[in-house]
Amino acid sequence: MSGDQRICLVGDSFVAGIGDPQALGWAGRLTAHARAAGAARTVYNLGVRGHTSADIAARWAAECLVRLPAGSDGRVVFSFGVNDSLLVEGRPLVEAASTVTNLSVLLTTARAQGWPVLVVGPPPVDDARHNERIGELDRSFEQTCAEFEVPYAASFRLLADLPAWAEQVRAGDGAHPGAEGYAAFADRLLPVWRQWLGY
Repeated sequence: MSGDQRICLVGDSFVAGIGDPQALGWAGRLTAHARAAGAARTVYNLGVRGHTSADIAARWAAECLVRLPAGSDGRVVFSFGVNDSLLVEGRPLVEAASTVTNLSVLLTTARAQGWPVLVVGPPPVDDARHNERIGELDRSFEQTCAEFEVPYAASFRLLADLPAWAEQVRAGDGAHPGAEGYAAFADRLLPVWRQWLGY
């Protein structure tokens, strides 16, 4: 493991930890766990509320290039999808096929830079019809990541049977949980996170 390990967490409001009064989200909790084990020495949270895969595709490379210089153990986590599948005037903000294409472009570009990638899929929200669309993205993301041989954390399925997540999302804004929900999210992500970082 390089002594200069740097990780960019690129994504949406769930990466940013919106709704968490402790301001940690799942990203902060996983970072703290890794640091306690001597990993993840420098972590940049690049989550932006409301961003879709198209927004992320437009900004991520410039943001990561300045944070992951040559010679460092640079890594990238991508996480998005809930905003893409949000209906506006009856249509998703980003069509599912375009979302999957955006993911493929991100993975191709990250591979060209030599950055190992982890993809964290979109979690369920408190809307059954929206969850149908998120579930479809989740399955497509898993297939795409398998094709690229990139680890994938299927958040939608990891959290689907978790009462603490559903209750907190319902008590919040219908999408984002509070501290307990994010703590549960982090716990479900921990095995793939540890394997990816090798600690």
